Amino acid sequence: MQKQIIYFDHAATTYVKPEVFDAMKPYFTQEYGNPSSIYSIGRSNKKALEEARASVAKSIGAAEPGEIYFTGSGSESDNWAIKGAAFALQKKGKHIITSSIEHPAVLATCEFLGKHGYEITYIDVDSEGLVNSDDVEKAIRPDTVLVTIMMANNEIGTIQPIKEIAQICKKHGVIFHTDAVQAAGNIPIDVKDLGVDLLSISGHKFYAPKGTGMLYIRKGVRIESLIHGGHQERNRRAGTENIPGIVGFAKGLELANENMEAHYNKLKNLRDRALKGIAERIPHIKVNGSMEKRLPGNLNVSFRFVEGESILLMLDMKGIKASSGSACTSGSLDPSHVLLAIGLPHEIAHGSLRITFGEINTEQEVDYLIDSLDEIITKLRNMSPLYEDFIKGVE
Repeated sequence: MQKQIIYFDHAATTYVKPEVFDAMKPYFTQEYGNPSSIYSIGRSNKKALEEARASVAKSIGAAEPGEIYFTGSGSESDNWAIKGAAFALQKKGKHIITSSIEHPAVLATCEFLGKHGYEITYIDVDSEGLVNSDDVEKAIRPDTVLVTIMMANNEIGTIQPIKEIAQICKKHGVIFHTDAVQAAGNIPIDVKDLGVDLLSISGHKFYAPKGTGMLYIRKGVRIESLIHGGHQERNRRAGTENIPGIVGFAKGLELANENMEAHYNKLKNLRDRALKGIAERIPHIKVNGSMEKRLPGNLNVSFRFVEGESILLMLDMKGIKASSGSACTSGSLDPSHVLLAIGLPHEIAHGSLRITFGEINTEQEVDYLIDSLDEIITKLRNMSPLYEDFIKGVE
């Protein structure tokens, strides 16, 4: 078992399902026309594009297919939503509200706007990583043009009160965007019920291809374009459409919706089994994030007296692939901004491990993970001066 790859990093990316790949194949080799062309293989690609748009609209409860715009990634969708709304509404004001635990695609975009005359308010979260909707309302000012709060956190899996925040924004006439990249495929998304104005999704989180994304723009919401050039996506997003990717994106989201309940239950059972085994066998741990309002396949644990990077390397030697946080920040030696935001001290935040389960995982793999972590944490703590001092202090 040690020689095989055991993948516990589905929040970073997923494989492409065979059904998704099969749906994409013809558009690589046979149906390769440009959808903007008027001849037959162009028209057939245009038809596939609009069928995919209608499928995605149905999957997220959009009022009409015209509210769906395809992009190249979740990060592009976030950038477009935030910059587009900010630039379109700058005559009204230049104040934006977000949270302290957003994905770097949101935080870096807000930072960029902050350098160009916009004022950003960062809402703090509680110890479980939850945004208080009252705090959002208190932060809204006459010059507030946008609130952007993620639906579910990529590191600790916390699910935010998006519907409540959307109602507050609507009451105050403020545009509301949510980054739903981690939520899509794991929990139901209904944009009409949620009441959001803008919503971002990325395909490679739900067994569709990388390099595919979507921005939902509610009808009547005006935002500036991010990419200029051609007339694609109804003059709002230039660039020849990635038809194979878009077809795969739509198919992946459709399958995710069809299998949502079974998917949710399986991942939750694997997560709970892992947590129970880890907690029973390894002392001095802390589970990060709310267990009640949490994505089903997310488990984030801090192990005191050890470094997360060391845990990852030793797990990798056993064939287990996990993460210490967001894949977009994994090259950083700084502790996770999310873990610091929920109040963890640096030394404990450094010892965190993010385990995210997927459809291919089994109970046997979870048990192997528990055995491996027990062995690894014991070994690392036996080499840790901090742990030695702790033990001496206890005695």
